[in-house]
Amino acid sequence: MKVISALEAPEAPNPHGVSARAVHATEHVQVSMVTLQPGEALKRHVTPVDAFFYGLEGEGVVEIGDEQDRVSRDVLIHSPARIPHRLMNDGDEVFRFLVVKTPRQTEATRVL
Repeated sequence: MKVISALEAPEAPNPHGVSARAVHATEHVQVSMVTLQPGEALKRHVTPVDAFFYGLEGEGVVEIGDEQDRVSRDVLIHSPARIPHRLMNDGDEVFRFLVVKTPRQTEATRVL
């Protein structure tokens, strides 16, 4: 058994300049926890694999393609491969969510 405290996992450098922690990775899946402080946002980018976001705390805005929606905790958002997307915290509280990529994104498939 492997037990991981997500809030204690080391932060991973990323092109968005936000708090991102690698929580779990196998050859099949990659799970990260992202924390956006008020006013922070991911840069609009494309992921070459399917992903989903799961809200853990707070609320923010998710943008996938031409669609935008306000999301909060306990909400799952599907983000298809190769569609530009980003998440933004336009509120006054922390917005924390999981990012799950399947299959796992590798350096060879990375697109930003």
